[in-house]
Amino acid sequence: MAPELPIEVDADTGIWTTDALPMLYVPRHFFINNHVAVEEALGAEKYAEILYDAGYKSAWHWCKKEAECHGLEGVDVFEHYMKRLSQRGWGLFITEDIDLDAGTCRVRLEHSAFVYQMGKVGRKIEYMFTGWFAGAMDQILAARGSDLRTVAEQTQSGAEEGCDVGYFVTRPIADISNNAQG
Repeated sequence: MAPELPIEVDADTGIWTTDALPMLYVPRHFFINNHVAVEEALGAEKYAEILYDAGYKSAWHWCKKEAECHGLEGVDVFEHYMKRLSQRGWGLFITEDIDLDAGTCRVRLEHSAFVYQMGKVGRKIEYMFTGWFAGAMDQILAARGSDLRTVAEQTQSGAEEGCDVGYFVTRPIADISNNAQG
């Protein structure tokens, strides 16, 4: 199956673009080996914090640009994002539930590139994606004129024993702090 996303390669510069956004094309093992090296140097918790913030900003930017490029809004932007992530080899992202008015969503991850590369390591390893979901949701909410903002977390990984897929949930920021208190 050929990728559905449009890929253009500039003959003069070698720069890859999709929908006018510059892209990089690297082997999975190269990316994940680098990811693991940084995690080992910083610790998973610190690295997860850094990736959350960077991923949030990137998802916001991507969703804004793609919405403008394709004339999308609301849930259609989120579904387009999940489709494009899936087509890029990160894994298969399936939106099981999304409610923009409530600021919530639940995404299942099948065929995770991290799990394929690292195997059953007994912990959540796809934390890189969490900021992506909150950034996407918040950009879509802002475009609708909503002040609601969200936070995302990974609740399950296919790398954990007894689990075949990963799950991510996104909730309003106030809900997370309320859950932590009670």
